Amino acid sequence: MANVIKLRKGLDISLKGKAEEVLFTVEEPGLIGLVPDDFPGVTPKIVVRPDQEVKAGTPLFIDKKNPEVKFVSPVSGVVTAVERGARRKVLNITVRPSSAQEYVDFGKKDVAKLSAEEIKSTMLASGLFGFIKERPYDVVANPNSKPRAIFVSGFDSNPLAGNFEFKLKGDEENFQTGLDVLSKLAKTYLSISINQTSPALTQAKNVEINVFDGPHPAGNVGVQINHIAPVSKGEVVWTVSAEAVIFMGRLFNTGKVDFTRTVAFVGSEVKKPAYCKLQLGTQLTNLFKGKVNDDKKLRYISGSVLTGRHIAADGFLGATDSIVTVIPEGDDVHELFGWIMPRTDQFSVSHSYFSWLQGKKEYTLDARIKGGKRHMIFSNEYDKVLPMDIFPEYLIKAILAGDIDRMEQLGIYEVAPEDFALCEFVCSSKMELQKIVRNGLDMLRAEMC
Repeated sequence: MANVIKLRKGLDISLKGKAEEVLFTVEEPGLIGLVPDDFPGVTPKIVVRPDQEVKAGTPLFIDKKNPEVKFVSPVSGVVTAVERGARRKVLNITVRPSSAQEYVDFGKKDVAKLSAEEIKSTMLASGLFGFIKERPYDVVANPNSKPRAIFVSGFDSNPLAGNFEFKLKGDEENFQTGLDVLSKLAKTYLSISINQTSPALTQAKNVEINVFDGPHPAGNVGVQINHIAPVSKGEVVWTVSAEAVIFMGRLFNTGKVDFTRTVAFVGSEVKKPAYCKLQLGTQLTNLFKGKVNDDKKLRYISGSVLTGRHIAADGFLGATDSIVTVIPEGDDVHELFGWIMPRTDQFSVSHSYFSWLQGKKEYTLDARIKGGKRHMIFSNEYDKVLPMDIFPEYLIKAILAGDIDRMEQLGIYEVAPEDFALCEFVCSSKMELQKIVRNGLDMLRAEMC
């Protein structure tokens, strides 16, 4: 029987706009865009040029520090542009898909007959290795490192997150193959929710299954690692998203890269929240067209409301995102005397509003911070929503002070920015905690490397 881990700390934010478990179709996008910033820790080197024809699986850029780590085109077509920003930073590489798709053939493979090195070589050549992250530092994994273990979270507990069991339908065999691939590289842990019943998850082979019961962030792989086998200094563990496991299974079962994923299109401003099949890097213009409320200014997010990336209405689906969220921007709201009103329709963590007296309900939250930055207050509010054996407030102070020794002592090796998303949501000081943690990890990595 799987080990059941009960979490009591955390917070479930009930938002309006959860996806109904039905699929709808989206018109083919005009462009596909790969964004290097979706792969933390990578310094991109472009290996294609505008007007060059590519197949699905052709490398678009590589990591300068580890050239064997490639990032490939999700589709066949023609490279239209390499967009650069300040100091020639690569913002995205765009490809216009062709009408008939062609694929680089990496060959079908029997995972049971392959060695760990053969599997790693195939994943490096196909661009799948770039979907593996490592801790400490929460960056794309170094192919030369030897992980103590690999962790996969089989569920997402973020607000409005999609149901992975629904997304998994039809890909059960690929998911198991992906787990087989990972288990060849290191001991693999699969974490699932106590509410999940799919045999592909509850009876998965070649992995150790742990069951989590509790509020968000129970689905965060960092929280799961902390409760299963915490990371110590000098150790390396790898993490892989459940969707990436499916990608890996497809590669070995078909010999082709297929980055199609089932995406939850959610949020209070979506007319009919549901699921759709989208390619990695899809330009989302056709997804939003006619499907959102356009009577107000909107915030488009690739990802969840807590950790996602703000994009334009013609932006691209993030390489690791399986949620697209649309909420009100909120900058057109003027709350005269708002602070003394009962606010029965607004969410409050501290029960400051009377809405908590009305029982459970779904809320419409906008993108406003609702206040300016203030001095950091030690109020224990982070600790109430972070179910990890660390002192989050002291860790944040150590990062701000640049005190590497204290950062190590306070557990920075175990965390990633997403682990502090809820802390950022409840923070009365309005601090950008995820950005602070990312800066701290980058500082530590630069010092150690």
